[in-house]
Amino acid sequence: MTIVSIVQGIWIFCAIGVIVLVLLHSPKGDGLSGLGGQAQLFTSTKSAEESLNRATWLLTVLFMGLTVVLSAGWLNLL
Repeated sequence: MTIVSIVQGIWIFCAIGVIVLVLLHSPKGDGLSGLGGQAQLFTSTKSAEESLNRATWLLTVLFMGLTVVLSAGWLNLL
């Protein structure tokens, strides 16, 4: 097992993880309920949404970084 195949496995895991996390996000559009202040009435899921956002950003940055490394061929030099 080479370093390239290990990094490709991590890259695929990140890709699938980003897809799943994006699908888990709640819709941001409040529609007409945002006008009356009803959107701020239920904020108990705020910390869960923040954790979901952090995990999504982390996997996205990791995915993009690995995409650059794999497409540039830098690991083939090792």
